Amino acid sequence: MRVVIAGAGSVGRSIARELLGRDHEVTIVDRSPTAMRIAQVADADWLLADACEISTLSEAKVDECDVIVAATGDDKANLVISLLAKTEFGVPRTVARVNNPKNEWMFDESWGVDVAVSTPRIMTAMVEEAVAVGDLVRIFTFHQSGADIHEITLPRDSHLVGARVGAVAWPPGCVLAAVVRDTTPLAPSDDDTLEAGDELLLVTGQGADLGAIQSLLTGVEAAAGS
Repeated sequence: MRVVIAGAGSVGRSIARELLGRDHEVTIVDRSPTAMRIAQVADADWLLADACEISTLSEAKVDECDVIVAATGDDKANLVISLLAKTEFGVPRTVARVNNPKNEWMFDESWGVDVAVSTPRIMTAMVEEAVAVGDLVRIFTFHQSGADIHEITLPRDSHLVGARVGAVAWPPGCVLAAVVRDTTPLAPSDDDTLEAGDELLLVTGQGADLGAIQSLLTGVEAAAGS
C-alpha cells in the first residue's frame, strides 16, 4: 500500500514508522524545513512543500496513493488537504487528524474526510475504558456510516455471566464483534459463554438504544451522551 502523510511532526513520523514497519510505501510532506528530520524516518520519501497546494500533491504522486493522512497540527490545513486529495486526485481513502474537538463536526465527507481521528476523544475513551467496569464506553465512530464501536467490561454481577452468546437477545442495531479475554481477542460464536471480566466490543448503528444495551449487560441504563 502507498501512503502519503501530510505533516512531519511527531504524529506524522510515528505513523510513518509504523507503516514502514509493515512494508508499506510512505511519502512524508511538510512545508517547514525544521520538520525535515529525515534521519528519524530514513526509509520514507520526503518532500519539503505545502501540502495544501495542488502542485505539491501532484509532485507527491497523490493520484497513485491508496491513502492520504492529513496529520498536521492545523485543522484547517487537514480539511483542505483531505478535500483536495478526494476531489482533485480521487484518493480512495483519506484520514484526517482533528486537533481541536470543537472542529470535529466539520470532518466528514463534505470535506473529503473518510476517517477523522480526534486524539483528545481517543485519549478520553482510553481513560474511561481503563477505569470503568460495567460502563459502556464509545471508542470510535465511523464517519461515513455513523456507526460506533463501544467497549464494556462485563461485571461479575451481570446476569449475562455464564450465558451463551447465541442466547442473548441483543437490541436492534447492536452486534457483538469481539470478546477480549485475558488479553486474547476472540471471535464470538453462538456457543461461546460470556465470563466476568470479558471486554466486549460492540458495533452499534445510529439508531441503537444505548440505554437498552447498558441495561442488558449490567442492569443499569447508560448515561446520556455515552
